[in-house]
Amino acid sequence: MLNRIRRPIPTTTSKMPLTGPRYRIDLSGHIAECDANYVRLMKLLPDLYATDERAIGLDLLTGSTLVRLCVIERCPYTTTVRLQQGSPSEAMFRAPAMTVRLYHDARTAEVTEYQNERGFQPFYTYPNLGMRLPDEKAQINKLLSELLSFYLLTGTSTQSVSLGNP
Repeated sequence: MLNRIRRPIPTTTSKMPLTGPRYRIDLSGHIAECDANYVRLMKLLPDLYATDERAIGLDLLTGSTLVRLCVIERCPYTTTVRLQQGSPSEAMFRAPAMTVRLYHDARTAEVTEYQNERGFQPFYTYPNLGMRLPDEKAQINKLLSELLSFYLLTGTSTQSVSLGNP
């Protein structure tokens, strides 16, 4: 008879954590991003207090489309703006749509609603029921930053400009 050597069976209860390192909020980076978004929005809506809507034309590879910035609510210290790119009927994919609150006293802006979802937390544990990333809120504000920068670089005004009489 052969002697068999018994080896211990490896267990799954090792000292390694099931998740990675805990997510840390880059608060100063997030605030800087929101402050820059405020400046970009004010460049796109220079007459924010006088007008309720502004349309920006974009020439994309798939054709031209419009970006609409609509003022939803005005208060003494805040303004809420709805940003909608294209119309739902013309899009082959889900075009960006978000609601942004501008805080005039702090000169900052943050996304309060994205694709009809709202109430974003500063961070999420992962995995979670909504399958949100740990830094979902920061990523949505970063997306706003990239979209606004793109609109400023490539967008064209759809409103006529009056230069006055010579």
